[in-house]
Amino acid sequence: MLQKTDELLVQIATNDYQNPLFIETFMRDLYAAVAFHADKYYAQDAPVITDAQYDTLFHTLKDLETKYPEFAITDSQTQKVGGNVQEKFQKFKHPEAMLSLSNVYNEEEISAWYDRCLKGITERLGELEEAPKVLVELKIDGLAVSLHYENGKFVVGATRGNGEVGENVSHNLKTIQVLPKLINLTDKIEVRGEVYMRKSDFEALNLQYQAKNQKPLANPRNGAAGALRQLDANITAERKLSFFAYGMGNAAAFAPTQSDAENKLAALGFPANEHRKVCSDVQEIAKLAQYWEENRDTLDYEIDGLVLKIDRYDYQEALGFTSHSPKWATAYKFPAKEVSTQLKNITLQIGRTGVVKPVAELEPVNVGGVTVARATLHNEDYILSRDIRIGDRVLIKRAGDVIPQVVSVILEARTGAEKAWTMLEACAAEEILVERKDGDADYYVVGGFTEKLLIEGVKHFAHREAMDIAGLGKNYADVLVQSGLVTKLSDIFRLDTEKLLSLEGFKDRKAENLILGIEEAKNRPLSRLIFGLGIRFVGKTTGEELVKHFTNFEELFNTDEAKLQSIEGVGASIAQSLFAWLQEEENKQLVADLKDLGVNTQRLDSEKPLAESAVTGKTFVLTGTFPTLSREEAAQLLKRAGAKVSSSVSAKTHYVVAGESAGSKLQKAQDLGLTVLDEAGLLALLG
Repeated sequence: MLQKTDELLVQIATNDYQNPLFIETFMRDLYAAVAFHADKYYAQDAPVITDAQYDTLFHTLKDLETKYPEFAITDSQTQKVGGNVQEKFQKFKHPEAMLSLSNVYNEEEISAWYDRCLKGITERLGELEEAPKVLVELKIDGLAVSLHYENGKFVVGATRGNGEVGENVSHNLKTIQVLPKLINLTDKIEVRGEVYMRKSDFEALNLQYQAKNQKPLANPRNGAAGALRQLDANITAERKLSFFAYGMGNAAAFAPTQSDAENKLAALGFPANEHRKVCSDVQEIAKLAQYWEENRDTLDYEIDGLVLKIDRYDYQEALGFTSHSPKWATAYKFPAKEVSTQLKNITLQIGRTGVVKPVAELEPVNVGGVTVARATLHNEDYILSRDIRIGDRVLIKRAGDVIPQVVSVILEARTGAEKAWTMLEACAAEEILVERKDGDADYYVVGGFTEKLLIEGVKHFAHREAMDIAGLGKNYADVLVQSGLVTKLSDIFRLDTEKLLSLEGFKDRKAENLILGIEEAKNRPLSRLIFGLGIRFVGKTTGEELVKHFTNFEELFNTDEAKLQSIEGVGASIAQSLFAWLQEEENKQLVADLKDLGVNTQRLDSEKPLAESAVTGKTFVLTGTFPTLSREEAAQLLKRAGAKVSSSVSAKTHYVVAGESAGSKLQKAQDLGLTVLDEAGLLALLG
């Protein structure tokens, strides 16, 4: 079914399923896939695809049922709420059905939902005394439960189950410390909420399991759902579950609005999420959605969206319900950050410093609008600690929405055919000699510059943030090294048009452009040369810090490790690595060679530190397009004046410098009440 699921998802992503001749077969496959994955999620607490992938299957099926009712079946998962009740638990019939929520995915759909609510309320109640306000809550990724109290005592608690009937898990709910067992209320009351597992508790428990060679939990949601369905309450207790209350049965008898009811629950001792907020219009909701989409990783629990509820209970009553969801509420789902796919192989990539990195070769999959076929696995320890094997079904995440990485293995999908992997075996198969020093997470190539390593070094040296050699891209680095024209970095500056034209792929214009780019690179700042040389641990920022203290490479060669370590931002590892590089005769000869060939090895005037000013020690964020400065130039000015330049806006940011098309960073700065400058304001502040 997993292979069929992947095929269906590809067909949906490429819109390759609309042929009416084949739609009946496609819908039958969808019915089988949706039923299979619903059982995995709701009944077994062992999903093998992500929520976003399941939603794609589910909503495609729902749309097709509307478009092709002649092919619809009566027992469709689209007509059900949740999953089946497990036989090992006593059944519990809910006094009021626990329905699921409809979903919206963007501001336009939020607006359409709100307009439907407004229309429905006015049709029932006439002209309104106030426009409907919306309570917005974080959508906690856990398990919905219903708690019942009589005469102030907790008497029974159940899972949602199929919406009408749930599982009595009272014995397990009693282990949740934050859940009150006694409340100061004699009336019968039903409290609804979400049981979840904090990320910190999940990680701590998995470390314990790892130490005992026990199977780790896949993710916090599975950990919480599985804990509630344990027959042994001691297992539930060790998972340290948490709880947020979000509603009451017959709530209108206790309060006029949803937000008032949740305040009442909080007063009774139930944990209510502190981030809930009442919004007045769609724009305010959209702004809040964007904020949490960008900041959800700051929370100690998983969220996958927001829940929107019309706040007033009389308005809710006027709107009513469909067969399986309230009309007065919906869930705004964040775009997918994680998806599942097959790990086909693990290959090796040698970096510019000789570091050997494992790379995941994947069955291509769409992650946040980008097709991903390769992802980082960091290092051997990362692979072994997560027991990642070739052939596994894995979760993929775009870290910072840029770099794809393998997050975890879906153990439930294992067939037994998966193969374990180690770095030494992989390197031996590729005939790569490596070593790993004590305390180091990575393996490094032994034996100096291999051809592959030199190619990576040339590509890094020519990168736009290093020596910025126009015309020297990835493919040409391969050609120059493999041809023997470049055997060390300084050979780049010995190239001429005649030599280049002798190589395949070089025409007159390309050769001339590359020679021109090489000549221009001779005048790059010293900090860029330091970065471009590919010294282990020495990045672009470290290079910029070093030139504040050393005026040329000769001074660097004559310094000691203690002086290096005293520089801000240069820790023990960087200082040790840099000092070792400076002691190598081969490296001293390389720099001397570069200098003889006309490459700048002196600090430029533009790199000299400026006198202390109003910006010294302050944190800046640059966003948008400025009239005369590039963002890189503005950043350099700030760094020279002793300021810090960050890529993200937070409460610790002192100034945001905004140009045209500033976007969400400017909006966030305004929301936080930060000082916003334009380019003129920045230059005035710099004096």
